[in-house]
Amino acid sequence: MTIADEGQSVEPLPCAIMEPGDDAAALEASLIENIARLDPDEVSQWETFTRLLKAGRTVADIAATFGITEIMVKRRLALGNLLPAIRNAYRRDEIDAESVRYLTLANKERQKEWLALFNNPDTYAPHRGQLKAWLLGGQTISTKAALFPLDTYAGQIVADLFGEESYFEDADTFWRAQNEAIAGRKAAYLEAGWSDVIVLDANRYFHSWEYEKTPKKKGGKVFIAVSRQGDVAFHEGYLTTKEARRARSKQDGGDEDSAAPKPSRPEVTSAMQTYIDLHRHAAVRSVLADHLGVALRLMVAHAIAGSPLWSVKPEPQRAGSEAIAASLAGCAAQAAFAEKRREVLALLGQSGEEETVSGGNGDDFWTASVFARLLALCDDDVLRVLSVVMAETMQAGSAIVEALGMHLNVDMGAVWQPDGTFFDLIRDKEVANAMLADIAGTQVAAANISEKVKTQKQIVRDFSEGTNGRTKVENWLPAWMAFPARAYTERGGFRNAEQWAKVAPLFAPPAAE
Repeated sequence: MTIADEGQSVEPLPCAIMEPGDDAAALEASLIENIARLDPDEVSQWETFTRLLKAGRTVADIAATFGITEIMVKRRLALGNLLPAIRNAYRRDEIDAESVRYLTLANKERQKEWLALFNNPDTYAPHRGQLKAWLLGGQTISTKAALFPLDTYAGQIVADLFGEESYFEDADTFWRAQNEAIAGRKAAYLEAGWSDVIVLDANRYFHSWEYEKTPKKKGGKVFIAVSRQGDVAFHEGYLTTKEARRARSKQDGGDEDSAAPKPSRPEVTSAMQTYIDLHRHAAVRSVLADHLGVALRLMVAHAIAGSPLWSVKPEPQRAGSEAIAASLAGCAAQAAFAEKRREVLALLGQSGEEETVSGGNGDDFWTASVFARLLALCDDDVLRVLSVVMAETMQAGSAIVEALGMHLNVDMGAVWQPDGTFFDLIRDKEVANAMLADIAGTQVAAANISEKVKTQKQIVRDFSEGTNGRTKVENWLPAWMAFPARAYTERGGFRNAEQWAKVAPLFAPPAAE
């Protein structure tokens, strides 16, 4: 009307007249018009798609109407599994999309537990990968690992409501089916003429440098590596290096027993080494973030000498298993450092939801933006930012973690206590007995020396927690976790003790004149 009053002409405007009662068509028209002008948020789309379903439309109908895929429609509808408070937080961009996807795996009670953490300013609510570990507890196995057809599986399968990931609800039922499939594959290899098929112990990695490629006709074997996450890898045509040497010695007419002696077994398994490294790393960096002068000097040393992590990029803290990831996610040191990180992100004017301070993609505008923000901060605040960046880019499992732990007098007992994952990863009988002597005394250890590993480590756990009639040993810390780290055996193969021995002379006090 205003344009007409001013004497200007207007092109005819398109419009549609709906039949009375056609609510679904009206909703579609409204949403199409909104999408044409500006994409509505996902929660708004969920509300409209839900109303369309109730009005009789199918998922396929909705996808065809709006020119999107059915999986996209299902993703929006999956938001209906979330508590209203979580949906509203997602709408306000307080929760990221990856975290929301994992929350659709949880039932209402588990969502309420997470929401209580999220709403409490004194607690840390896990996000993204940490949230997945928190929800699944390290127990769930992805259906992608199955060697058998999923339609033959007798148990239940849990899927996220986005339809992208699914998991076996019961690990024992999965392993029965998976082991049957592995046995079938083994039989097929033997029938095909392979000399032997070796199924490696769970989580014993197939390191190629420990084997030599050997064809089937020369006695090559098949090695089957099985991870605790259910994944199975088949390595065809190999012999161990010792077997290969013996085979060559026989061909040359030599003594097959003249091969070099078998190296002693390392004290700790690969999984336990990862567990120890990550917890020690978490403890050291949580203390480092409070020692600004040390962090500054460490950063200068990295700038001069370099590091495998300096591009710059943060330590990824790859756990290697759901159980270790879940343990680390619940670690007090991890939560303490996350709080320090959020404080620094606030100084930089960021939301606090970012997973790291460091690790940018090198974009020059972003670099200039951060630089401008730092120019406005006082020296103390800049040093606080620096200390967190240095802590993020410190390599787990490195000698510098051992050196810092000693220099900063890191108290592992204040931030870590033995948990179920720690005890599950103890597999060595000699270590279990030495650990029992450490916590309960040599008499108790001697009385149980012939017991199984499982029995001995349960006694250790009883003394640690004061359960099953045992008197609790207060403030007990395994030798592996203390600073300095100590080995339980003379066999070697414990990286933390070896690395500290290597660098300890560098940090010894100067000799008196």
